[in-house]
Amino acid sequence: IPIEKWNNLTPEQREKLLPFCPDFLVELMSPDDSLSDTRDKMKEYLENGMRLGWLINRKSRQVEIYRADKEVEILDSPQTLSGEDVLPEFILDMTRIW
Repeated sequence: IPIEKWNNLTPEQREKLLPFCPDFLVELMSPDDSLSDTRDKMKEYLENGMRLGWLINRKSRQVEIYRADKEVEILDSPQTLSGEDVLPEFILDMTRIW
């Protein structure tokens, strides 16, 4: 979450479930997760303010990239993922995930 949002929280709020959705989120599917349920969860995150989200499916070696106000982008076996403008300079090496 951006530091500005964190700084605006009360000490009590910081100890509990955050009252907002983070700007960036990673969902790493477990073998038992349902793809349709996980996609629904990602859409819900978008509706609640997420700006960038990665749905990583290790079984299919696909990553679905969710961005605010854009269509979902599906990548097959990407080597890296970029934090784009939400997390500038952040690059995830996917070879460690696969």
